Amino acid sequence: MTETKTDPRILRTRKLIMDSFIDLSSKKEFKDITIKDITTEAMINRATFYYHFEDIYDLLDKALTEVLFVNLNFEDYKDSDFDEDTFVRIFTAITDFQTSLSNRCHRGYEDTIARIIRDQLEVILYSILKRKHPSDADEGLKLSATMLSWGLYGASVEWRRSSNTVSPEEFIKTVTPYLD
Repeated sequence: MTETKTDPRILRTRKLIMDSFIDLSSKKEFKDITIKDITTEAMINRATFYYHFEDIYDLLDKALTEVLFVNLNFEDYKDSDFDEDTFVRIFTAITDFQTSLSNRCHRGYEDTIARIIRDQLEVILYSILKRKHPSDADEGLKLSATMLSWGLYGASVEWRRSSNTVSPEEFIKTVTPYLD
């Protein structure tokens, strides 16, 4: 069986659409962005947009997920232990992602952003927990990863609300002594 590679033109067009959407997001509220705005900005036709994305919500989801992958790269954590350093690095990546979005995007993405962050955290945390406890039941590890992902996301929201008077690292280090 041979592995098929995606045509570079398809990847470039997809990136162009996402970049156009992110650029428009810094100028307009999500609810005000139309497919026509995106196709005009990207200099493509509607059929090309729909070849790559089902609708504007699919584009939002995929664009934010890809931006998060840059900040929260699974490969950086796949061999990590569940320790203070890993916990701080993950938390910092989440807060960096949220800060970069708040600088580029208007409000209206909160639910989508929260779901994407929690989903990605669950994958990373489950992998770390599974490696640390290989013989434990998957259900317990998955539930633990879910609880930890919601907790980390909630802490990042609290950090943003606290007017960022301390760095993300200082903020989360108040919790790390209780992780053992």
